[in-house]
This record gives sequence, C-alpha cells and structure tokens, in this order.
Amino acid sequence: MAERVYVNGSLVPIEEAKISAFDHGFLYGYGLFETMRAYNGKIFLLDRHINRLSSSAAFVGLGAAVDKIDIAGACMETLEANNLKDARIRFTVTGGEADAYPWDIKGGKPTVIITARPFKAIPEGKYKQGYKICLASIRRSKQSILSNVKSTSYIGSTLAKIEATGQGADEALLLNEDGYLTEGGSSNIFFVRSSRLVTPSIQSGILPGITRELVIELAEELEISVTEGTVGVAIIRQCDEAFLTASTMEIMPMTEAIDKTGRAVIIGSGKPGPVTLKLMAAYRNRVLKETSDG
Repeated sequence: MAERVYVNGSLVPIEEAKISAFDHGFLYGYGLFETMRAYNGKIFLLDRHINRLSSSAAFVGLGAAVDKIDIAGACMETLEANNLKDARIRFTVTGGEADAYPWDIKGGKPTVIITARPFKAIPEGKYKQGYKICLASIRRSKQSILSNVKSTSYIGSTLAKIEATGQGADEALLLNEDGYLTEGGSSNIFFVRSSRLVTPSIQSGILPGITRELVIELAEELEISVTEGTVGVAIIRQCDEAFLTASTMEIMPMTEAIDKTGRAVIIGSGKPGPVTLKLMAAYRNRVLKETSDG
C-alpha cells in the first residue's frame, strides 16, 4: 500500500505531497510541529499534544488557523489511511504560501501536513545499556520567549544532535546562558539523587515536554519527590541515576557522559537505576492502559 500524507485537508500519495517554494515555514521557519506516537492504532496523549500546539499557535499568530482544524480527526485519518498500528506521527502547521512577508499579513491560509510512518523502535538492549551523552557547545536561552514553543525553527537542536553524533554520543545536553542544564537536543532530562527526581524548570529555558509532564505525574503517584529548578552540570557526576524523556523514546536511562576532554564519565552505577526502572515500568503500564483494546 502506498504511503499517504495529509496535506491541507486531503490525503495524497507521498509523491504528490508538496509545498510551495514560497511557504513561510520553508522560507522563515514560521511554523510549529508535534511528534506523537501511536500504539495499537491509538495516539498516546493526543489531547496533550493538541493543547500544547494550540497554545503555541495562539502565541505565534497561527491560533485562528489551527482552531479551524480537527487535529485529532486528521491525525487518526492519516494513521488509518496508512493502515498502521504502531507509528510515528508528525503534525506540522506553517504560515503557508504568500507573496508578502509573514509580518505584513494577517490570517493567511496555513499549510498543514500530517505524516504517519511505521515506528522504528529503539532496540530493547539500548534501554538496558542506556544512552551516552555529551554537552553541546550551542546554548538555549532562558530569556527567549520562544523556548517554550515547539517550532520548525529547529536548527539549534539539530546542531546539538549533529554534535552528539560527531562525538559518538546518543544525545547532547544543552546549557543556557547562565551555564545551567536545560534539555537534550530532542528530549527532557531528569536526575535522581537520594531517590528524588531533579529536573530543570520551565524557567531554565526548556520546552515543556509532554512525556516530561507525564513522568512528573507518575513520580507523584509513586510518591517520588520531584524538584524543578536550576540544575548545574556537576549533577552529572554527583547523581545516582539519570534519564531522558521524549514521546517516541519514552524513558531512556543515561549511563555515560563524555566530558570536555573527551573522556568517559560513568553516570551513577553505569546501569539503569531502580527509580528509573520503576518509572519506565509505570510509563509502559500507562501506555498499555490507555491504548489497549480492553
């Protein structure tokens, strides 16, 4: 069956899925996106993704356009059209095509694209081994009003991911202008000290991750204390455990870091710790509960 893509209200074969060379998302990075994961034909935490998208759209001036779209229906339509059960779904909305600049017009017709592709799972062995991380040279700005927006202007995170690959790491952590930890190139970060979770606050300059939000809720249910605030780099050496969160990755242990000299630094015991494992199990139980047929 040929892959089909949702483009501005229609499902078309992938070879027909095109945008204009004058689309404002392409020219100016004026757009937003959400990446979601479907399990058993159901999109996990879809409502939360829609709420974040709607909030960001209102902030950047795309709210009126986004509010007219049945996002949930369009995402499910795309998933079903591709006959997928386990999938990676991306919803993208841009300022659309126009001869004028984005700042010269109001209420232009947006471009909306939804893709649903087979989910390529990270090998289970990687969850047992854990990720190796490094510190990116590029920084996040806690003062940027766009730090909380998941925009298509993604070059900072892209450069961080490229840097990680170049160092043989799985993920790069970004600092803010004050030298405190913020997030990974495509993930949020947590540390465990004395069985308590420590994670950078929203005010540190992070994207408020959907999976991050759920992990905090699960921790509270498990009576695991959570502290959000400024987090220094030293915690990488001082913590008992650490992990990353993202919608497609779920919860991934961090077990090794590369320091500024290129040397390996073991995080905690060098293996997924008990608090991390407890949260991983709780997360997967929540997925099963919300996406099973029963």
